[in-house]
Amino acid sequence: MSCGYGGRGGRRGRRGSRGHRDGSRERWDKRGDGGGFREHSSDQDRGGGQHHPPHLKGREIGLWYARYGAVRRKQADRRSRAVVQMDEAREQHITKLLNSVQNEQPGPRASTSDNWRTDANRGGHCYFEGDLPEEEKQKSEIKSEEEEEEVSSSQKTAACQSRCTFTSAVAKDEPPDKWDEEEEQQEEEKEKLRRKDKDLEFLFQEVVRDSSLDDFLKRDLQSKRSDPKYKEMLKFRENLPSYGKKEELVELISSNRVVVVSGETGCGKTTQVTQFILDDYISRGVGSMCRVVCTQPRRISAISVAERVAAERAESVGNGNSCGYQIRLQSRLPRRQGSVLYCTTGIILQWLHSDPLLSSISHLVLDEIHERNLQSDVLLIIVKDLLKVRDDLKVILMSATLNAEKFSKYFDNCPVIHIPGLTFPVQEFLLEDIIEMTRYCPKNQDRRSSWKRGFWQGRHSKPEKEEKEVEYKESWPCYARTLQNRYSENTITALEILDSDDKIDLELILALIHYIVLNEKDGAILVFLPGWDNISSLNDLLMAQPLFRSDRFVIIPLHSLMPTVNQTQVFKRPPPGVRKIVIATNIAETSITIDDVVYVIDGGKIKETNFDTNNNISTMTAEWVSLANAKQRKGRAGRVCPGKCYHLYNGLRASLLDAYQLPEIMRTPLEELCLQIKILKLGSIARFLEKALDPPTERAVSLAIKNLTDLNALDHSENLTALGVHLARLPVEPHIGKLILFGALLGCLDPVLTIAASLSFKDPFFIPLGKEKMADMRRKALSRNSKSDHLTIVNAFQGWAEAKQRGARYEREYCWDNFLSANTLQMLHNMKGQFAEHLMHAGFVSSKDPRDPKSNVNSDNEKLIKAVIVAGLYPKVAMIRPSHSKKRPGVKVYTQADGKVCIHPKSVNAEETEFNYTWLIYHLKMRTSSIFLYDCTEVSPFSLLFFGGDITIQKDEDQETIAVDQWIVFRSPARIANLVKSLKKELDSLLEEKIRNPAPVNWQNRQSKDCAVITAIIDLITTQEKPTGSTKGYGRTWASSPRGQHTYFDDDDDDD
Repeated sequence: MSCGYGGRGGRRGRRGSRGHRDGSRERWDKRGDGGGFREHSSDQDRGGGQHHPPHLKGREIGLWYARYGAVRRKQADRRSRAVVQMDEAREQHITKLLNSVQNEQPGPRASTSDNWRTDANRGGHCYFEGDLPEEEKQKSEIKSEEEEEEVSSSQKTAACQSRCTFTSAVAKDEPPDKWDEEEEQQEEEKEKLRRKDKDLEFLFQEVVRDSSLDDFLKRDLQSKRSDPKYKEMLKFRENLPSYGKKEELVELISSNRVVVVSGETGCGKTTQVTQFILDDYISRGVGSMCRVVCTQPRRISAISVAERVAAERAESVGNGNSCGYQIRLQSRLPRRQGSVLYCTTGIILQWLHSDPLLSSISHLVLDEIHERNLQSDVLLIIVKDLLKVRDDLKVILMSATLNAEKFSKYFDNCPVIHIPGLTFPVQEFLLEDIIEMTRYCPKNQDRRSSWKRGFWQGRHSKPEKEEKEVEYKESWPCYARTLQNRYSENTITALEILDSDDKIDLELILALIHYIVLNEKDGAILVFLPGWDNISSLNDLLMAQPLFRSDRFVIIPLHSLMPTVNQTQVFKRPPPGVRKIVIATNIAETSITIDDVVYVIDGGKIKETNFDTNNNISTMTAEWVSLANAKQRKGRAGRVCPGKCYHLYNGLRASLLDAYQLPEIMRTPLEELCLQIKILKLGSIARFLEKALDPPTERAVSLAIKNLTDLNALDHSENLTALGVHLARLPVEPHIGKLILFGALLGCLDPVLTIAASLSFKDPFFIPLGKEKMADMRRKALSRNSKSDHLTIVNAFQGWAEAKQRGARYEREYCWDNFLSANTLQMLHNMKGQFAEHLMHAGFVSSKDPRDPKSNVNSDNEKLIKAVIVAGLYPKVAMIRPSHSKKRPGVKVYTQADGKVCIHPKSVNAEETEFNYTWLIYHLKMRTSSIFLYDCTEVSPFSLLFFGGDITIQKDEDQETIAVDQWIVFRSPARIANLVKSLKKELDSLLEEKIRNPAPVNWQNRQSKDCAVITAIIDLITTQEKPTGSTKGYGRTWASSPRGQHTYFDDDDDDD
């Protein structure tokens, strides 16, 4: 194939001209007033000058130039389209192949090709794109009953082979009272599943009374009471507020099915309540009947709490003792009966796939439910329904004090018990107090205060937040008057300047830390900031001061991007005379406890992700904390002695803070959740989510269902399709699941699993403070000019695997040199193994080894891997255009929905100026200060044609074109376009068959349809793709490509 640029474009229209962002290509025809112009003016085509008609005046002149510029850009866009072409030999080969697959061919055939001839003639519908063409819908409906039986039986076979508990891939939803209909088969499968999946090991245990075990547990507990370690820990436990409520808690839990335990930070509820339940059962001689499972919102919490409880019981964690933990791909399991297990909420949801009744669990403790994350809110709905069919299950909900009554009400006004906190008194200071005591003067005197600025900086925020800003603005003058008698004029002036809604003044925090160091007693300082940029900037400010560079201070930034080794220092007490300063995000609010903190500086902001359903985009902004956040932060200061908490917001702002953060279920995309609802057979998605404590909006639910239908994961009756079943069973969001399936089908499994693991967890790079530029250079070097963040991670992972094989020293050096986290890489390795196991059970591959040669025949083909990324992530596509700005050289990037966007600075493509093609595929689009694309890869025309959306062939004036979803347009001779379209049709029918009846592609059997079609497409992608401008007949490279290539996008900022 050749793809290049056409003739030279002329100069663009005047600055200020706008294209049609809505994608309309309507011509601006000549108007009656003589103010129009013809689109085909020869002057325009040659780039000659054009002046407005002399009778136009004022605004009419501006409009004329705007329209003129739009038409000029449309012409340039048409000329700059890449050309799709193939050489004569391949054209003949493809023609011959298409003729042969459409007529029955002799010779051996792969097993998946038995009915390919009928599939190939079904029409141009792509199985992965949702709706059937209108004319085929009736035929489809007639066949649906027959097909459903066919799919059901084939899936039963697959289920047996794959050790799966579900009898039908497209099973209709069943109410909970019918769950026991599959009990017989589930019983047979449980043991097989337990052997196969370590994450399910604890779940599959028959709870039968064992008298000898009861006696042993009782004797063991009694003997512990004479163990010095146990006695020492017991003394500590007895001082916890929760210990004083032990008898009351045990009584309440034994006499009620659901109990809400509300407790302040430090009361000991997380570590003690589970032990009270277990020890009560053991003391009563029925310890073997007790299996307590306690959920935690984060991995770090599950591990640290389990280790703490084991220590309190004078045992090691796991190893068949009384307490253990289970997180994804990692566990230290306790004994099977008479034990406590701490696990992440996701583990329980995974268990529900295999045992919807959680029949082996006696007590389910849901901790930190006040955080209202997506998984815990969903689990609350399931547990509420589960209680209707499990009379013997005890549920304990543990929450911070602020909203305990809400949970009680949700569970039919169940009893609530409150445990006071074990915290010393904490003195609080607001922004006006901090300015008064530090006498801080803001450097930027020109910054307008937010009450003068209004709320325009919140133009993307929700209406309720805007209402708060209006109220704040109206109340400010009155509030400022109340300060006049209590604070100096300088303080009030500084307060007005600092009153900014979007930035935290780090210089003020520096001044405050100085003040604490010079005027307050010893004790660690904990600073809460919203994100990495603030953390690294404050760290730089501190390290620029000779005082803080001295050995009298230990400064520890705490963030997920930091190396884990550095973060372990946070728990260590420094030697006498050394003060610890921890700079952290909200991870330090609840997930981890730093015992020696005495001073807390609350930056007043928290990074919050919201999903804008109107524009289908996620936004991440620093929002004001809620009262619940502020209370948790304050509580961190009083753990060891009386403390002080400094809030960086004024009294008026404090009075307008929300009580809690908005629950995650109301501000996040719901596609993955919807698939889980269907695979767990929980009924209609909308009806299920209506039962939530705070239901998401109807629009958010319907958008998620629409997206899943477009992906063909759901049919139009909201049942899972065969593809949907596979996507729901993979523990990743749907697009990444689709990426994994295509990697398996196209023989490039290992690199694609690396990409999928990284996108669903996190990339393995960390950012060392002070070495950001060097880290960027290493990342760029690892990209090997692939112009792909995804392939950069593949290269980094492969380098690590090779270094690890050579030995621990080589692994350490490799990670150190390339700023990689060995822990994250190991996690990605484990996840890849889990994904491969899923694929083997489903029948897509023949080995659970991601590196199995049979699954990786094409893993060295970089172009094919990029095509697979398109298959998974489409329609997340952006267009690249050269920038002609002297101030901002490089490229501009546009999406169809948003117009101009930016590549995220940490991408290897962020400063790239020379691309081979004009399209990028990306994983995530998020609005922060601008709209950023995260994790992007440059992709070629054939990748988009074969693995993107619907193909249309049309003539655009004198040009023959082929387009993907009517907006990604290439030039192509009609005969080549029709060949590509027919070949894509064959690929789609083949993939549909592979999804319905999974089986590895037999790459040895070149006569089979699946191998022949896929090989032809791989050959085209690999050999016929030439970088733009590399073919003499079709244009030139980026440097001289025509200006203003695209009609749809705003060009106003070209000269910025």
